Amino acid sequence: MQKKKANPAALAPILVFLVLYLGSGIYFEYIRPVEGQMGFYVISVVVAFGLALIVAFAQNRSLSFDEKIHICAQGIGDDNIVIMLFIFLMAGAFSGLASAAGGAESTANLMLHLIPDSLAFPGMFLIACLISMAMGTSVGTITVLVPIAAVMAKETGYPLPLVVGTVVGGSMFGDNLSVISDTTIAATRTQGVEMQDKFRVNIKVALPAALLTTVILFLYSMHHPSAHLADNSFHLLLALPYFIVLILALCGLNVFIVLGIGIILFFLIGLFAGTLSVPAAFSAMGTGTTGMFETMIVTILVASISALIREYGGFEAILSFIRARAKSSRGGKFGICALTALMDIATANNTVAIVIAAPIAKEISDEFHVSPKETASLLDTTSCIFQGLIPYGAQLLIAARLAGISSMKIIPCLFYQFLLTGFVLLSILLNKES
Repeated sequence: MQKKKANPAALAPILVFLVLYLGSGIYFEYIRPVEGQMGFYVISVVVAFGLALIVAFAQNRSLSFDEKIHICAQGIGDDNIVIMLFIFLMAGAFSGLASAAGGAESTANLMLHLIPDSLAFPGMFLIACLISMAMGTSVGTITVLVPIAAVMAKETGYPLPLVVGTVVGGSMFGDNLSVISDTTIAATRTQGVEMQDKFRVNIKVALPAALLTTVILFLYSMHHPSAHLADNSFHLLLALPYFIVLILALCGLNVFIVLGIGIILFFLIGLFAGTLSVPAAFSAMGTGTTGMFETMIVTILVASISALIREYGGFEAILSFIRARAKSSRGGKFGICALTALMDIATANNTVAIVIAAPIAKEISDEFHVSPKETASLLDTTSCIFQGLIPYGAQLLIAARLAGISSMKIIPCLFYQFLLTGFVLLSILLNKES
């Protein structure tokens, strides 16, 4: 395969997207807010990427329009992209059905019931970790748990930002490690690795950070009043599918089978528990898959843009820039982290950040001999770190609004994110060079 000549101008579509999306997000979030809307969601990410694709098509007149369409089709038709799209659909159906059945609330209330009052504060972090791993969504976990965390803060006198930050940290832990999270799906499929392989690499940095966070919260709770939370009702059977899905996924079962089993279990148990009817169940699955449409369209657009940028020499330009500064696999890993962090800061969406950074990260990993599973782990972990830190990301904005505080006040209390950053950097620095 002929090596492409480095062409920095080929990166113009990415620049157009970043200026349009980041610029409009900052404008509508901080300069002229739109009532009832988060600034980074005023202009659809699909529209921003659509305009970027038009710019990509306008470049390189040596290729005909039909040739460019063929390049896009090859990018979209990649096996991993197709698999990713199908998994998104199944994950959406699972999430919609589980939500309609009341699985998340039952799981949260069950775990709150099992944890002693004296351990409620560190227990809240543990609950957020496990529920997010089972649900595969940090935003969903935050929506369920932050109102409970606010009650805890009121009853104990714990600082509200600290309790909310604890929930956000646990939610990002689970989002990062869940095998049905859209970030995990995007990171693994774009690198062509199995989810359990990425999990094994990921857990080596995430678990120590989570354990140290738990110790800090436990020591803090020893010198403060216990939290007695109201006993909310739960249905044990409605919590069961989440744990079955989690166990099956960790055992390495194919993700399609795992999600299929989860959908069947929630369907049957929801009917048995009386929380679902047959029409409501199918409607919930439809709503869940519809919620994935934007992510799927973004994946298709980014695959098209990336294919054109690669053809024009844009990826080679990025690799040339990194080659001049990184001389080893360690430098390549730092390059992957920096690229992903910048994309997440710019897009305020960790899944989108991964989809944009992934094809370039794959080129970097090939060039600097970074294993695909390490690349997938770095993509997912870095995006989740920054998504949980930026004050204009959906996670902190939703948590802040539910708690009635500023998102900026939560940031100093995000112990898990800061510790995870440290462990990621240490893992890169201490890892033997390839």
